[in-house]
Amino acid sequence: MLLNWIRFTVILLFFSVHLCAQNPARPFPQHTRYAEGSIKPNHISQAKLDRLTLSFYDQWKKRYIKPGCNHGEYYVWFERKGDKQCVSEGQGYGMIITALMAGADVSAKATYDGLYQYYKAHPGNHAYLMAWAQGKNCKDLDKSSATDGDMDIAYSLLLANKQWGSAGRINYLGEAQKMIASIMQHEINPHTYSILLSDAIEYDSKDYYDTRSSDFMPANFKAFESATHDAKWRKVIDNNYKLFSYMQHTYSPDAGLIPDFIRHINKTPVPAQPNYLESPYDGYYNYNACRVPWRIATDYLLTGDVRAKAINDKINHWIRETTRNKPDNLSAGYTLEGNDVKHRNFEALSFIGPFAVSAMTDQKNQQWLNDVWDYLVNFKLKDYDYYDNSIKLLNMIILSGNYWEAK
Repeated sequence: MLLNWIRFTVILLFFSVHLCAQNPARPFPQHTRYAEGSIKPNHISQAKLDRLTLSFYDQWKKRYIKPGCNHGEYYVWFERKGDKQCVSEGQGYGMIITALMAGADVSAKATYDGLYQYYKAHPGNHAYLMAWAQGKNCKDLDKSSATDGDMDIAYSLLLANKQWGSAGRINYLGEAQKMIASIMQHEINPHTYSILLSDAIEYDSKDYYDTRSSDFMPANFKAFESATHDAKWRKVIDNNYKLFSYMQHTYSPDAGLIPDFIRHINKTPVPAQPNYLESPYDGYYNYNACRVPWRIATDYLLTGDVRAKAINDKINHWIRETTRNKPDNLSAGYTLEGNDVKHRNFEALSFIGPFAVSAMTDQKNQQWLNDVWDYLVNFKLKDYDYYDNSIKLLNMIILSGNYWEAK
């Protein structure tokens, strides 16, 4: 009789632990208390902010989450024409989004685990980093990594640990710690603590002292330091804040803009020359750097880092002035002097959303923030691609007060 009771207790305990692991600890909406002095859109109710964010998430998930080539896998569909089916950047976006939307989405954990399984099925040159792109039939295009994708996947694992715990089938925290260690080893320059473009960049590469500005994610890095107790992440944060301040002061004193790519960090940092890596606009505020105001503002919102506010204050002052406080004057790209990139006669959500998040860092931007929120949410998902729509959704989660720190 006693033996049966012990067996029953063990079984009950097992199922209790399993059930707790499935239930999100921080279900959407969270209504995070951001840093003192920061703001959210205040012309509509919190309930409507949440509702609009959840509605766009439902649309986004239906369109972009696709089954992988193996059972139980999911990937974020790249969507653009060409040979790519998925890129690690998008996988990172999707994993962060799904972890944050758990609770409102009852299948979020299953989706997240499927996205994780796809990441694990596509290791790059190093076991815990993801091959940067897959084509048709889930075949890796090559084995090199994309640093930004790895950093967001790692951060999502820390979110998943906070959301569901690590006692289940996947040890989210353990996987995050291994991935973060690999990022530090293979995607951070050990001399300048700048961020390498990928794990394919070696010490003798001509771009060993170059960086992509949008890979600087200080809020992610603070969580990495907390999870691994690796003090080198503090050097990455400090050195890159100094770099950004220098670039603003030297090359964009009026607009405060950072270029897509920065070269020669070990000597005298300069904006990249045209066609350095991706386009004639590699030295402009273009489709990579457009994410900088969002990444920097997020650090201020979550941690109150005054360096983040200083960088975004300059950008906020300029963008409000150059648009005359009218969001429909926002352009899809700028020179470092703050002039519109010519022939960009269209709206890009990947530029609009980050400017909205940037505005959250100071109360004097309240009306501007309200107006940019309205402008952003009124664009239809069907009219934009994976990149614009994913950044829009991530930014709506932040703007609605539902982004939180994975520490």
